[in-house]
Amino acid sequence: MIIDSHQHVILPTSMQLEGMDRAGVGKAVLFATTPHVERAKSAALADIDREMQALYRLLGGAFTEQQRRAQMEGTIEELKQAVATAPDRFAGFGPVPLGLSDDDTAAWVEDRVVGNAFRGIGEFTPGSTAQVEQLEPVFRAASDHAGLPLWVHTFNPVAPDGIAALMDLCRRYPSVPVIFGHGGGYSWMDVTAFAKRHPNAYVDLSAAFTPLSVKTALFEVPEQCLFSSDAPFGEPELSRRLVEFASPSPEVTALALGGNTARLLGL
Repeated sequence: MIIDSHQHVILPTSMQLEGMDRAGVGKAVLFATTPHVERAKSAALADIDREMQALYRLLGGAFTEQQRRAQMEGTIEELKQAVATAPDRFAGFGPVPLGLSDDDTAAWVEDRVVGNAFRGIGEFTPGSTAQVEQLEPVFRAASDHAGLPLWVHTFNPVAPDGIAALMDLCRRYPSVPVIFGHGGGYSWMDVTAFAKRHPNAYVDLSAAFTPLSVKTALFEVPEQCLFSSDAPFGEPELSRRLVEFASPSPEVTALALGGNTARLLGL
């Protein structure tokens, strides 16, 4: 079965399922989202920007901590409803706020991730190295739940120093699987080399910096590559075709398009 390991919630859910069907995707791993760009009236910049304003306000510090947590709770409910609509087609990853104490982080993971039968934690989009370092309580909490992976955005605005800090956390918590979202972006060579040495590091193939980064990752770490589309920002069919085009063999294609994700998440 082809598994898209990273899509955001698209509304209505029927639209999401139709896109999966067109791409031949049997199951998708859903992530909560603040903006819903699929609601944009057109692909015009003004229409896309209008839908992205909610995210810009959140990242720009327009909300208090309580408001941010309430907003996250709302996206979790939206995610739960989407998964419940087609549980045979969807699995979920649950978001966790940064900056909580160890105890509060552990409780959040227990209640809102594990308690909702989500398969992992994320995504995280750290805007600085300091925010990457704030992931440590999440790593500690994840280590209490065998095999619970973290999904961390590693393209812009995450800089090389931030990726290095994430790699350090991977080394210190070898029991925690870490998915390097978008393959490290500009730092794709460093991320692929790191994954080759550390079996708990996985390379997400969506929003790749270059097709060469996908080709290299599939060659170097075939059992740690995860096909995904990042829909609605990416297209499942195009993302699938890139993996099929870049893969060195049918066996590696099968691993990347679903086998690795099924093994990692127990699907």
